[in-house]
Amino acid sequence: MFSRRRQLTPAARRAVPVRGGERHLAAAELADGGRAVATTASLAVVSGGDDALLTLRRPWCDVDRAAFDPERSVLTVEWVDAEPDLRLQMIDPTVTDLPAVLHERVLWSVVLAETVDVPGGRVKVAVRRRPDGSLFSQALAEEGVDLARPEIAHVVNATESNLRGACGLPL
Repeated sequence: MFSRRRQLTPAARRAVPVRGGERHLAAAELADGGRAVATTASLAVVSGGDDALLTLRRPWCDVDRAAFDPERSVLTVEWVDAEPDLRLQMIDPTVTDLPAVLHERVLWSVVLAETVDVPGGRVKVAVRRRPDGSLFSQALAEEGVDLARPEIAHVVNATESNLRGACGLPL
């Protein structure tokens, strides 16, 4: 357990401040000299050692999906807004809980989800949880799916309404 705690250096802790009830959960040393830091509210990336600078911080509800490749020690994060994937090359994944924490936090952010087939591909419709606990819905279309097409919009809107209603959100 001691080695897991050492992954969050004092400089990284300062670069990724926590607010309110937020807590640091896990950290990992990266091959580029930085650190990846998971809090209860977000995923952060910090560059540098003693002069750590926050280079990225995004809430868990911004993560579409993530995968861990244990052979290469790489965590890949895909975003809901189609920003380029984040690839985190960890130095030693055996001394951190970061892959498991990332998985758990993304699951925490998804309250209810359904994938629907539409002309041209699929759309993932979900009710997600923000760091403050509030709920919202989102629809993520595969490349090539035009959400503006009336027949697709109808299916997506109906699915979104069903999910929102199941979670007690206004339709």
